[in-house]
Amino acid sequence: MNIESIKTLQEKLSELIGISGYEDDVSKFILNLIKEEQLADKAWIDQLGNVLAVVNGKQNEDRILLDAHIDEIGFLISHVDKEGFLRFAPIGGWDVRILLGQPVVIRSETGKLYNGIIGSKPPHLTTVAERKKLVAIKDMYIDIGMFSKEEVERQGIKMGTTGTLSCPFLDFPNDMVRGKAFDDRTGCNVLIQIMRILKEKPVNDTILFNFAVQEEIGCRGAITGAFTLKPTIAIAIENTTAADVPGIKDHEIPAYIGKGPAITIADNSIICSSKVNERLIKNAELAKVPYQMKRPLYGGTDAGKIHISRDGVPSSVVSVPCRYIHSPTSLLKLDDILHTVELIDAFIRNSANIKI
Repeated sequence: MNIESIKTLQEKLSELIGISGYEDDVSKFILNLIKEEQLADKAWIDQLGNVLAVVNGKQNEDRILLDAHIDEIGFLISHVDKEGFLRFAPIGGWDVRILLGQPVVIRSETGKLYNGIIGSKPPHLTTVAERKKLVAIKDMYIDIGMFSKEEVERQGIKMGTTGTLSCPFLDFPNDMVRGKAFDDRTGCNVLIQIMRILKEKPVNDTILFNFAVQEEIGCRGAITGAFTLKPTIAIAIENTTAADVPGIKDHEIPAYIGKGPAITIADNSIICSSKVNERLIKNAELAKVPYQMKRPLYGGTDAGKIHISRDGVPSSVVSVPCRYIHSPTSLLKLDDILHTVELIDAFIRNSANIKI
């Protein structure tokens, strides 16, 4: 494992399209990779679409679940105008302010990809009062360069077709990279890197993996995945907001780029297990892995559902800080992904010998 291999996988995962409820391309990619590299003793796709995997431990004491979600925010086509323009409904938490003028990619029912642009009433034809208002999604449309409803539908694009905002994956200075769907293909990257390490260096405990669906619309895959896998301990691996940008006060910043993985104390979905966090921190310090504590109470993750599965699962969240999250131009530092892998690896090996 090195920065280059992490970047290569990050780009592949980022460029896949997998809107909540329509994650097939991502789940197939991950399952094929696991099977081709022989990374698990058992791996399968469940009825909801989660990719579940089990790596048996040498002693099978604890069952440690590592969860990352594979879905991304996007949209569903809700109507095709007779002139060929597409109306759409958001899936997940978009910031409406960023939508106008954005390039989009749409996947037809045949799997072919079509490019488009989000538009609205041209500014030259609006009043001063209208230009001061935030344009509602109901007043936006997608232009894919076609001129009739019939032409659009012949391409396999109709009500229910999915898509998302799209920008190419790019390198930035200082091992920073930009791309879409980093939330949470970054976590998927971490899980796959852990599986690769386990193949060479097994651990005592059984390690469970859930590449979960539908997190962005209610953490639904986490519910069924945790129920099936029956973990005794769990960690959700996420992207989190790095608001270390101008205009934000220090006490308002959840996490910082370049300071390593962020360990959650509490968020809007969970009060994290203090014992799990103690094990994370003590093992990070033994392994000399940089980390930071995420400032509460921002966000929510799959851990919010996992920790109340069955009779309860001591859980926490470890996140890779990311700027401009929930946009097609998310920005993160590859070193933070590397250190997150190192932290999770140290946790499951547990040199600090902390029992939970």
